[in-house]
Amino acid sequence: MLLTSGQISMGISSCVVFIFTTLLFLSGYVLQQQTVRSIQTAIRPPPPPTPTRDRSGVIAKHFGTARDHSFYDKFLATNRPKGGWAKVAYAQIIREHIHVCNAVMLFAELERQESMAQRIILYPQEWNVQQSGPEYESSNVERSLRLLENAALRYKVMLQPVSRIQDSPDDSKIKKVETEEAAYPLVDLLSLTLLNRLIYLKPSGLILDSAKLDMLFTLPMESAMVGISGNPHDEDTIPSVILLEPSEKAYNDTLSSISAGSHSDEAFLRHVSPVAGTRDQNNIVAKTSAIHLESDRFNFTEFIESTSYVQLSDPGLPGPEFNIPRRQLHRAKPKQPIHRRAWETVYEMFREQRMSVCGLDLEPAPELSSEKMIATNPTELEERKPDQQMVISEKKTA
Repeated sequence: MLLTSGQISMGISSCVVFIFTTLLFLSGYVLQQQTVRSIQTAIRPPPPPTPTRDRSGVIAKHFGTARDHSFYDKFLATNRPKGGWAKVAYAQIIREHIHVCNAVMLFAELERQESMAQRIILYPQEWNVQQSGPEYESSNVERSLRLLENAALRYKVMLQPVSRIQDSPDDSKIKKVETEEAAYPLVDLLSLTLLNRLIYLKPSGLILDSAKLDMLFTLPMESAMVGISGNPHDEDTIPSVILLEPSEKAYNDTLSSISAGSHSDEAFLRHVSPVAGTRDQNNIVAKTSAIHLESDRFNFTEFIESTSYVQLSDPGLPGPEFNIPRRQLHRAKPKQPIHRRAWETVYEMFREQRMSVCGLDLEPAPELSSEKMIATNPTELEERKPDQQMVISEKKTA
């Protein structure tokens, strides 16, 4: 059957119409989908922001995100103290008014860095009794109690008044209590048996990084009392940080082993097991009197970043709370520029924190005896001639 020319032209026209109709439909469909996607994008809520690394280390402690892959933060993210953070605490014993502000400064820094450990201040109960009388407002008691109340409200500090150890009768063989440290001894910390572990920071000092100190709550202890010295070069290795595990047994054993009536810090510290190692191995704690003993490779930035607690204590100086005369302060500074920079920075940080936290300027410096002023800088005795050292020893003997 042959197709006529009319049928062929009609078929071609139908194919052309079908093709163009299909193309028109497809183009309309594509435009429709693009419009739908644009509308969906416009009404869809924005995606959540990409989480950033927590530079303060707070998230690292609470939720396990390590700060800059720090060993200490990663360790705390996966390890907890025995009994949890509610069973460990930083505890400070205050005997004198001059040390109240420093205790508050320490706990303010722990709060700022969000340490999860508890905080306790033991202070003389007699301060509460002295809240009446004409001399109260003009004395240091009013200021000390105000600072303690501020610490309790702002920095979650538990305040615990403690009674003074009473003097023994004259006919007793027990010595009388003659010093404040004997009246409020460190052994009382072992009586806080509701807690599994305590950390005591020897005043006066600064906390630079609480993460490393918090890690000490999680590490095993071979004895009930362990001390870390900020000056490993010191023969006595007097600890700047003391770890304690309170218990009735530890309290009674320590109390019975201390000679009758001798509740001094020195007698207590004889029972503290020192942590062996050099400053390079135990860089958690530092002491200003040992900065000048650092090697020539001493790095100021690394010192500030790696140290957790710095105790400010130097021979011949009454303490960082006092406005020391410039000449005396100059004699106490390390001679090497890099060591002196670290020493001056720590003392300036203490002064600034004292003002910002307590609103207190430095106290007037007490008068020092000539014996203490002779050897202000520990490096000076090493450089004196033998005859000069002999003169010094004769003065001390006299």
